[in-house]
Amino acid sequence: MDTKKRCEIVRAMELLARAVNNEDIFYSWLMVGVADGDIGPNTTDEDLSCYIEDDEEFADLMDTFLRLMRNAHEDGGLYVDGIVSEPSPIWD
Repeated sequence: MDTKKRCEIVRAMELLARAVNNEDIFYSWLMVGVADGDIGPNTTDEDLSCYIEDDEEFADLMDTFLRLMRNAHEDGGLYVDGIVSEPSPIWD
C-alpha cells in the first residue's frame, strides 16, 4: 500500500468536494465521504489512516467521490474563486 499516494488522493478529493456548487450534493460527501473537520492544514497522513488502510473502504471512498462529481456536474458544477464551471457539450 502506498500510504502517501492514498493520502494525497483523499486530500485532493476533499479539496474538489468542497468546490461543489450545491450544498445538498456537498452534504452527501460529509455524510459518506470525508467527515467535516477531518482534514485541515495540520492533518497528517496518520490522521487519515481510517480512510486509506482498508482497500475496500478506500475504493468505496473513491466511488463516493465519483458519484459526487457526477451529481455536481448535473446540478451546480464547481465554484472556485468566484468562477462557476459550465457544462461542456462534448461530455453531454
